[in-house]
Amino acid sequence: MHELPLKKIDEVKADSTAILTFQDEVHFQIQTTITRGWYEKGSAPKVKSFPARFKSPYSGFVIPETGELFTTKPEKFNYETTIASIREFLAAKPLPEGKHYVLVMDNAPWHKKAYRLIAVEKRPEYADISDKITILMLPPYSPDLNPIEQVWRKTRREYTHNRFFATLMELMETVEKAFEAWKKPNDQLRTLCSFK
Repeated sequence: MHELPLKKIDEVKADSTAILTFQDEVHFQIQTTITRGWYEKGSAPKVKSFPARFKSPYSGFVIPETGELFTTKPEKFNYETTIASIREFLAAKPLPEGKHYVLVMDNAPWHKKAYRLIAVEKRPEYADISDKITILMLPPYSPDLNPIEQVWRKTRREYTHNRFFATLMELMETVEKAFEAWKKPNDQLRTLCSFK
């Protein structure tokens, strides 16, 4: 596997034909997550919580250079939904002339299988992906090297922590409202997801 040392990021960034992109999946849970907040001293604030553990899955792609976020909503996470989400990303973000994507993924089992099928075995049914994307794998246990993790943290901190959601649909609408603001190039994610 092509594991991604930090110096490889610099090499990719120096390649004028490469568009560095990071991918990851996340679940947002309906159950209330409690975190720090400002409250009057001596008060005992309470936040209701939904009594079940329903969750909403998302697969996301972030392009740090522009700050663009693209998300899909698979039913579950496996190599098939990973490949489907990559195809959705390519359909939504066609490559400019003379460019190619360098897609960085973590070592989730479904990512490893997708990588093997697309990049190692080079199966012809995935040529539509391998012709446009080079996949690089992050070193094991290194989520701090994947800037899309910052997008998930920011979404939780600003949109879901300390909030009660009465339905899963209400949670999804809140999360997708956050994602909607980041679909187009924006300075917020450009700053949040850039490597210094």
